[in-house]
Amino acid sequence: MKGITYVQGDATSPRGKGVKIIAHVCNDLGGWGKGFVVAVSRRWPEPEAAYRRWHRERARNDFGLGAAQLVRVEPYVWVANLVGQRGIRTGRSSGVPVRYEAIDAALGLLADRATGLGASVHMPRIGCGLAGGRWDRVEPLVVARLVDRGIPVTVYDFGA
Repeated sequence: MKGITYVQGDATSPRGKGVKIIAHVCNDLGGWGKGFVVAVSRRWPEPEAAYRRWHRERARNDFGLGAAQLVRVEPYVWVANLVGQRGIRTGRSSGVPVRYEAIDAALGLLADRATGLGASVHMPRIGCGLAGGRWDRVEPLVVARLVDRGIPVTVYDFGA
C-alpha cells in the first residue's frame, strides 16, 4: 500500500536518520513475555518496566485498550507500547485477542506524538502475530492514522 516502506529486517534496529519510534501491540492484562516484546526486552529493559508499571498503576492512569505509552530508550529512539489486544490467546479460547478499534485509537495517539517529535515510525506487522490479527485489516489503519498525516512508516518482516 502506498506510503509504507516494507523491508526485511529487525524492527528493533530501525533504519534511517532522525528520531524513530518502534511501535508494537501489547495486551491489556499486563502480560509481557512472548512475541516481539522478547526482542524489545533483549535490547532495552525500559519498555517492559514502564509497561508493567503502567499496568500495575492502571487505576491512576490511562492504561487500557486503545492507550499508547512512549518510552525513550536511546537519544533518538523511542518504543511505543500500544494496547491493542484483549487478553491473550490460549488453547481454550476460540477467538483472537486483537482489537482493531483499539489499535486504531492507539495509532491516533502515536501519530500525535510522532508529529510532535518529528519522528518516523517503525514496526513489525503489528497485531498480526500472537494477537491473531490480519494485516489487510491493520494496514489501512496504519495508512489512515500515520501515513496520511505525513509520518514515514517502515514495516519490518523478520527473516529471509
